[in-house]
Amino acid sequence: MKIKLYSILLGLSVIFSSCQGLVEGLNDNPNKIVPEDINPELFVTGPMLANTVIQAGHLNRISGMYSGQLIGFSSLYSNIYGYSISTAESNSTWNAIYIGVITNSRYLREVAPNDKLLVGISKVLEAHAIGTGASLFGDIPYSQINNEAIADPIFDSQSSVYNSIISLLDEAIVDLKATAGRGLSVDVYFGGNVNKWIEVAYTLKARYYLQLKDYPNALIAAQNGISSAAGNMKHIPRGDPNVASGDKNLFWMILAGSRAGDIGTGNSYLMQLIDPGNAQSRNNAKTDETARHGYYYINEVSASSNNGIVAQFEPQNLVTYQENQLIMAECEVRAGNFALALGHLNDLRAFYNTGGMLNANYSGNPLLYDAYVAADFDAAGIENVDGSLTPERALLREIIEERYVSGFGTYMPFNDARRLRKSDSDVAVAIPFNNGTATQHPERLPYSDDELNSNSNAPAQDPGIFTVTEVNK
Repeated sequence: MKIKLYSILLGLSVIFSSCQGLVEGLNDNPNKIVPEDINPELFVTGPMLANTVIQAGHLNRISGMYSGQLIGFSSLYSNIYGYSISTAESNSTWNAIYIGVITNSRYLREVAPNDKLLVGISKVLEAHAIGTGASLFGDIPYSQINNEAIADPIFDSQSSVYNSIISLLDEAIVDLKATAGRGLSVDVYFGGNVNKWIEVAYTLKARYYLQLKDYPNALIAAQNGISSAAGNMKHIPRGDPNVASGDKNLFWMILAGSRAGDIGTGNSYLMQLIDPGNAQSRNNAKTDETARHGYYYINEVSASSNNGIVAQFEPQNLVTYQENQLIMAECEVRAGNFALALGHLNDLRAFYNTGGMLNANYSGNPLLYDAYVAADFDAAGIENVDGSLTPERALLREIIEERYVSGFGTYMPFNDARRLRKSDSDVAVAIPFNNGTATQHPERLPYSDDELNSNSNAPAQDPGIFTVTEVNK
C-alpha cells in the first residue's frame, strides 16, 4: 500500500471506474493545477462519491447474494453467487476506501484544519469507509496507513479498527458541534446541514458497537442517532436522463450496461419472506408487505423496467433512520426493556404505514403495518405461533427479521447474518445456501489482490470467504 499525496486528484478520476461515469468531469485536466491552488471545499465531493461506491457498489451486491437477498443468474455474478469469487473482485472497493475516501479526506483536514464542518465531515466519511472495510474483510491496515515512512502497513485486528473509528467519530462529533454548518453545495449528502451529519455520526457509532456486540454502548449512541427519515444519508443520483453514463442509481447502471440479465431479486429468500402469497411469508394480520415486495423487485433483464428500488434515479440508502430505530429496538430488548423495544419497532412500523419507505410508483399499493402489542409475542401469538420462544426472544426475532428486510441494499443483512449466526441462532434469519453442496455460509469477502501482491505485511494468501472474522467468533 503505497499511497502518495500526488494521487489525490488522479484518484478522484480513477477510483470510480466501477460507477461508469459517476464522477465524470469532476477533475478535468488535473495536470494544469496543483492541490494547493484548490479551494478545500472541492475536495469534499470526491470522497463522498467514493464512499457511495463502497457502500452501494459491487461488494454490496455480492453481500446481497451471500445473505439471501439477490440471485446471480449468469456470467460473473452466477459464479460469485455459487461462492466462487476471486480477490480481484475487491480491488475497486479497496481502492475507493484507501485512496478515494481516506487519502482525500485526510488531505482535506490538512489544508482546512480550522474549518470544523469540513474536518468533521471528513472524519465521518473516513469512519464510514474504514468501518465497512473492517466489517467485510476482517483485519485490515489502518494504524499505519498514509505514513510516508511506512511503505507496507500492518494489518490491524478487526476489533482495534472498530475501536479506532469509534474514537474518530467522537472527534467528528466534537468538531461538528463546534460549527453551525453552512450551505455547502459540494456536500452531496446533506448540503452542509451539520445536525444531520452529527446524527449520522452517532448512528455509525451505534452500528460499530453493535458489530462488536457491545449492546449497551450501541444503545447510548443510537439514542442520539438519525431521528427521522429526513436525516437518512443517501446517494441521490443527479445525472442527465438522456445520457447513458453519469450519475445514476448504481444498480440500475450495471443492468443498463454489461450486466443485464446477470443479477436481480428473482425469487430470493428475501422476496419469499415479503411475498403475501408465499408459504415463507412474514405477512400476518397486522402486516401486508405487498407494496414493499413490488418496490424491492429487481428485473435483471431490463433496466428500464425497474421503477422501484433500482430505478434510474432512485436514491440509495447508506445510513438510515430505519437502521437507527432497529438498533435501539434490539438493544432495548437485550437489556430487558421489552416495552421500550416494542415502542421503537412500532415507531418504525408507523413510518412504514405511511408508505415513507417507497417511491411514488408503489405508495398506492396495499400495505399494512399496524402496531404490535405485547400479547402478539406470547406463545401462540401472531409473532410466536409455535410458542418456541419466550416473548422477549420472539420480539428479538421480529426485530432481527425487520433489520433483514429493511436493510435491503445495504450491508446490514450480511453483517447481521455473521454477527448472529453463532450467538443467536434461535432468532437469526434462516438464510438458505446458494448451492446444494455448501455446508457453510460466507463469513467475509476477499482482500484485494492488489494489496496482497504489494504489501509484504499482507497474508501470503487470502484466508477465504468461509473464515470467521474476529468479532464474529
